[in-house]
Amino acid sequence: MKDVVVGVDGSPASLAAVVWATDDAVRSGASLRVVFVLNRDPYQITRFDPGLGDQLARGAERVLEEAERAARARDRDVAVTTRVLEGRPSEVLRSQAAEAAELVVGTRGMGGFARLVVGSVSMHVAGHAPGPVVVVPQTAFAPKGEVVAGVDDTPECLPALAYAFEQAARRGATLRALHAWEPPVYPFAPDIAYDAEQTRTDRQTAVAGLLAKGRAEYPGVRVIEDVRRGHPVEALAAASERADLLVIGSHGRGALTAAVLGSVSRGVLHHAKCPVAVVRPRD
Repeated sequence: MKDVVVGVDGSPASLAAVVWATDDAVRSGASLRVVFVLNRDPYQITRFDPGLGDQLARGAERVLEEAERAARARDRDVAVTTRVLEGRPSEVLRSQAAEAAELVVGTRGMGGFARLVVGSVSMHVAGHAPGPVVVVPQTAFAPKGEVVAGVDDTPECLPALAYAFEQAARRGATLRALHAWEPPVYPFAPDIAYDAEQTRTDRQTAVAGLLAKGRAEYPGVRVIEDVRRGHPVEALAAASERADLLVIGSHGRGALTAAVLGSVSRGVLHHAKCPVAVVRPRD
């Protein structure tokens, strides 16, 4: 079984990520791997002060020790390993995700601008890494018994749905499959007819079809098909208030982080009230 990998940097959000990752590793029977990515690029002064490199390494080890203590305090029997890896955090974490059951990170790291809800490293990893990337806020949450999956009525959301079914089954939670859409706007052809009820029926049929495989594989999971009119980000953010986890896919294909993650995924990460799993296909 692949490890659950969690990236830490000593920030409160990364410790919250350790707690979340520990719980999920225990639920799945996986080992927990805690990694600290030591990026020496901002400290090129080390060529003049070799001792600084040792200080950075010792600092990384202290962060890992604190993270391991947090994991064992959560579950003393969890299998934990720690590693210091060198390189740029977003690139190293992306490579770690490729060989992990899932990668878990905090919403905010130690650097960046305070006004940003989700840090640049977390956003980059969620937009590029293969498989599930779970972004955990610093706030603690009481269990609510529901996993929400965003469904966009295309086959590209199937990896996210598979992960959401698996999470719901492990937790004994209800799965809410939420699909929200807005009616099309034709500003240059206002007389084009739009049948709202037929559109709703068509979308409900599409969503039911996408859920069929998960229902068959996880017959014990209670599923709520929630198909509604509305903006997807607003609907998913509202649903996150009563969820333990919000699962979304990522369909962006551009070269920039903003394009790769996709506008809905970015909006959800900034506005969700619970941990968010962004699931990209592994291939």
